[in-house]
Amino acid sequence: MQKLIAILNVVAWAGFWAFGYIALTSDTASASLTVAALLAALGAGIGIVAWLWLVRHSEATGYAKRARQVPREHHREPEGQA
Repeated sequence: MQKLIAILNVVAWAGFWAFGYIALTSDTASASLTVAALLAALGAGIGIVAWLWLVRHSEATGYAKRARQVPREHHREPEGQA
């Protein structure tokens, strides 16, 4: 499954860059600008979601180190505040 998500990640980012370039270089009065901008945004959205899934999966399986963050249960509220 992770290989499929990795392929989806690469294809989505390639679509973002390709359609983003088309959107930036197209004529402002054409309909291709709107379509290219929508496809670029869709590629960026899918690319970000797929990348976040891959990061979470690699941390869960031990392939990558976990982020150095303090767990939520260790946070204390300052005294005098409710």
